[in-house]
Amino acid sequence: MEPLKAPRLKAGDLIGIISPASRIAKPERIDQGIAYLERLGYRTATGKHILSTHGYLAGTDEERVADLHAMFANPEVKAIMCIRGGYGTPRLLSLVDYRLIARNPKIFVGYSDITSLQLAMWKRCGLITFQGLMVGVDMPDQPDASTEELFWRLLTSPRKAGPVIPPGTQTVTLRKGKGTGRLLGGNLAHLAGAVGTVHMPSFKDALLFIEDIGEEPYRIDRMLTQLRHAKILDQVKGILGGQFTDCEIKDATKPTLTVDEVLQEFGRTAPPPFLAHLPFGHEAHKMTIPMGIRAKVDAGAGTLEFLEGAVK
Repeated sequence: MEPLKAPRLKAGDLIGIISPASRIAKPERIDQGIAYLERLGYRTATGKHILSTHGYLAGTDEERVADLHAMFANPEVKAIMCIRGGYGTPRLLSLVDYRLIARNPKIFVGYSDITSLQLAMWKRCGLITFQGLMVGVDMPDQPDASTEELFWRLLTSPRKAGPVIPPGTQTVTLRKGKGTGRLLGGNLAHLAGAVGTVHMPSFKDALLFIEDIGEEPYRIDRMLTQLRHAKILDQVKGILGGQFTDCEIKDATKPTLTVDEVLQEFGRTAPPPFLAHLPFGHEAHKMTIPMGIRAKVDAGAGTLEFLEGAVK
């Protein structure tokens, strides 16, 4: 299946805003994110149910998937951006109309919990989506210059981005080597949760990228071990480690490995190359990663290059 690229975003285009996972605690953050987009010259449309509540979810499954479908079906909407992650998108996967998405390819942006939806879109549609800034999380705080520049360049230009790691980034080489493949991955917990399901895509010849938040080191260890036992690592052409935010042990009196130590041990037998400490994940300073495009990593040199544009 050939990758499906959405048309590039242009000045004045309409951006749809949805909440397919958890409800945002401070609704004013949505208004601040919308103000950011409108200052840049875009128009916005919000989903009908973005402020709905169903326990820890932003509305029922039917309400949240209805907003997703409405945005893909609306011919005026050129990009769809998520308000936040949290939890909820795995519950939507069997309800999504993937034929609707395939007929109406659009820029789709989110990360964290949104990973599950992006993996399923890649498997069922081949749609290139973006692990990048979210409306209620990153945009209200005015992203820093390098974060903002790469994000909007990837969404508005069909040209390949080339080298993308910001100058001064302190990457860590866990296994030297070079690899070329399609960028697939995201939040580690959601990757592990998708193993063995019909929604997990093939990782053959992929560059696997991983990040997480709020997981103790033993849980990171367990999820990486699950990927190993599922033979996913046997298929990939390299591994990219992002930020593991707030992933320390909660009880400092207990013996533990650090996340860095877990990654180092994992890296000893992981396929090369393995480049870690890249700036993506749950941090304000982040690289946007287009899931599905071809990229090249040189772990020895600490470089990552995007080999094609992510939009058309």
